[in-house]
Amino acid sequence: MNDSTISLPWLVIRQDDNGNRYRVGRYATRAEAQKIADSLDSRGHKQLYWVERIGQAQAQAQNGDGTLN
Repeated sequence: MNDSTISLPWLVIRQDDNGNRYRVGRYATRAEAQKIADSLDSRGHKQLYWVERIGQAQAQAQNGDGTLN
């Protein structure tokens, strides 16, 4: 399998105090993405983290820098 055939359909999204959303990363499985989101969330900051499958997040326009509108 080469890089062009790897599927990373799960996103971890972060929302800051001002409501801005950013893509933290893309992952192959929901479990992997949830593990990252839980780890970031446990740090106690005010940001929110959650997992979305690509397709759910595509309803929102994405900027070139990975941020979501």
